[in-house]
Amino acid sequence: MRENLAMIHAPLQRASSDLAGDFGAQVVGALIDEVTLAPKPGLVDIRSQGAHHDLDWKLMCKSALALQLTFVELAQAGIETRPLPELRERIGAIGRDGEARMMDATHGVNTHRGAIWALGLLVTAAAREPDDLAADAIAARAAEIARISDRHAPLQTGHKGEQARIEYNVGGARGQAQAGFPHVVQVALPELVRSRQRGDSETAARLNALLAVMASLDDTCVLARGGRSALAEMQSGARRVLAHGGAATLSGRRDLKALDRRLVELHVSPGGAADLLAATLFLDRLQVEAPATTKPNTTNA
Repeated sequence: MRENLAMIHAPLQRASSDLAGDFGAQVVGALIDEVTLAPKPGLVDIRSQGAHHDLDWKLMCKSALALQLTFVELAQAGIETRPLPELRERIGAIGRDGEARMMDATHGVNTHRGAIWALGLLVTAAAREPDDLAADAIAARAAEIARISDRHAPLQTGHKGEQARIEYNVGGARGQAQAGFPHVVQVALPELVRSRQRGDSETAARLNALLAVMASLDDTCVLARGGRSALAEMQSGARRVLAHGGAATLSGRRDLKALDRRLVELHVSPGGAADLLAATLFLDRLQVEAPATTKPNTTNA
């Protein structure tokens, strides 16, 4: 495991030292932290494929590294492009190019489509005002960008998450972003802080943050695969783990294993919650390892 992690972190250490490069490296670091975290119920991690047959830890890491340039470009757009309508269209184009880069790296497997959207908005918003990296401030700026329409975006993508959002009348990834990522700012980050303050390990604290999101999120990845019954099982199972002390307790760990087994049986994976955990870890990283905030000259791109 240590050799695997060293292999992944080496390219991050060689990242550009400029502001956009720093932000891009932080996003990729958060994505790798998310996929490495274990044991995550129904999700790919360093020990398991979860409920997936076409994904594994190495492929997810390969995808994250392939997207580093995309996140650097998104941060650069946030720095350079001040008018919001122009910024929205610029990052939309960068995001679509990033999705193509991801699909090329994974030979057509969707590994990080949702993360490109969520973390793309957040890294843009962070880089736009690098002197104000409070999580709620970044999320509010990201929401402002997300609420602007992109004239060049396809009206319908046909993606399963989008179809589930429409079929089940839930907010989905778009709703989360436009509302300012409430499951990140109001749910996951506070749970992460609470777990750390009571002495939980960092692994347990991050798992508890994920479970807190799973307990209430209308995850379109789960809805697309298993419908409302699977979503209800996921939410109740996550609440049960937290009610029994979370991932740091023996009882909580037993419940966590049972939830993992059940989600694998149902062939559902809470990918939306995983994306929001990665977003949480990114914002958390910025509180500890904020890039140098000497603001470069800006231009109207």
